[in-house]
Amino acid sequence: MAVTDPPTDTDASLLTDPDIESTYRDINGVELHVVAAGDPDDPLVVLLHGHPDFWYGWRNQIGPLVDAGFRVVVPDQRGSNLSEAPDGIDAYRQSELSVDVCELIDSEGRETAHLVGHDFGGFVAWNVALRHPSVVDRLGILNVPHPTVYRETLRSSVEQIVRSWYVWFYQLPKLPEWMLRRNDMANMVASLEITSNPETFDEETINRYRAAWQHTGIEPRIHWYRGFRRSERPAQNTISNQTLICWGEDDIALLPSMAEKSVEYCNDAQLQLYPDASHWVQHDEREGVTEALLRHLA
Repeated sequence: MAVTDPPTDTDASLLTDPDIESTYRDINGVELHVVAAGDPDDPLVVLLHGHPDFWYGWRNQIGPLVDAGFRVVVPDQRGSNLSEAPDGIDAYRQSELSVDVCELIDSEGRETAHLVGHDFGGFVAWNVALRHPSVVDRLGILNVPHPTVYRETLRSSVEQIVRSWYVWFYQLPKLPEWMLRRNDMANMVASLEITSNPETFDEETINRYRAAWQHTGIEPRIHWYRGFRRSERPAQNTISNQTLICWGEDDIALLPSMAEKSVEYCNDAQLQLYPDASHWVQHDEREGVTEALLRHLA
């Protein structure tokens, strides 16, 4: 897979804090780029990004979590930015992505960690808690429903089917890659702008995302959607870990009703709704979401 030289660095140097560092770790047979900060002995928090994001999507939360006394680890998940992109769709099944997280926690010398995920990172977080609940302390989910709720809503809601049109489009061979590569990845940029509030992504930030996409190319990111469709279901549906769901209600891709239904699949869950926030709730409501996470993880 060809890799082009990006116009800007996309490692921890994007942040000015010298105590935030980039590391590379062999995880589940794949080399992952991992941004880490905070005292290695402090309680561990793992932050998982989604699509078309990379570790940088958590830039507003890393510092406050460290200041509150947490060790924060933020991977570029496989196929994203500076992490390795294995070939084939099966490498992006939820079972494989879940093992990535478990081994990442182990690489910190820990048996458990708090786990927070946004978008596709939220699906991975749900799956880790369902498949490997003993490795998760507390669970944080941002704007993605419980996997069972998502499947059931797709079967019952025409509106959600329409909102999820891109999921079906990404199942096609080759065409999605061609569409997303063309015109300097204009459609990838549009996916950021359409799903966010007007001032969420400025030109400098968008250029950083373009650079991140160039490292591994578009195909691995599309494989996330293909792998999701091929993923086997977890053996259980109920989340036993204490869970916080933060949800921007102005999400054009996902119905807010799925947030409330997701709570029903948790033994102990809280739901925090943000009426004016988009899918990118951790940016639109950065202070509110960060404070909610701090209260939950404390």
